[in-house]
Amino acid sequence: MKIKGTVWKFGDHINTDDIISARYLNTTDEKELSLHCFETIRPDFAKKVKKGDIIVAGENFGCGSSREHAPISIKGSGISVVIAKSFARIFFRNSINIGLPLIELKEVDEIEEGDILEVDFSVGHVKNMRNGKIYKFNRYPEFLEKIIESGGLMKIAEKYVKEIEKNENPKY
Repeated sequence: MKIKGTVWKFGDHINTDDIISARYLNTTDEKELSLHCFETIRPDFAKKVKKGDIIVAGENFGCGSSREHAPISIKGSGISVVIAKSFARIFFRNSINIGLPLIELKEVDEIEEGDILEVDFSVGHVKNMRNGKIYKFNRYPEFLEKIIESGGLMKIAEKYVKEIEKNENPKY
């Protein structure tokens, strides 16, 4: 899987309330949540983000609560991947579960707002089109790649159940 997009740059310790304010937790609809993504720290984000754009951030991205609303709002806004120095553990798990790919990359300080990045998951590298620099990252285990490519854990489960109902042998 390859992704190419424009960078939105964030700092360290971006918490789930920064991503989506608690006042919007009355829905899990990704399109509705995306309208309010980052509105307290980047009020222009929801209006300017484009499908395929990429978030690059510092350490401990997604810290705070365990709610899935934060990665859902990011995915709903069209973000194709989040790259950070590190992620809060529960945010990482929730993102994978909904099919939002994350990459841990220590060199994020070398990436600037507005850079165009090309991410190639099949070889585990990120290329900065501004300067040609390539950064390597650890690929996911195959089962996590399947979850992401399928659009999330529930999508795989739904497919699995349908195959069982048709008396087919699920291939997972």
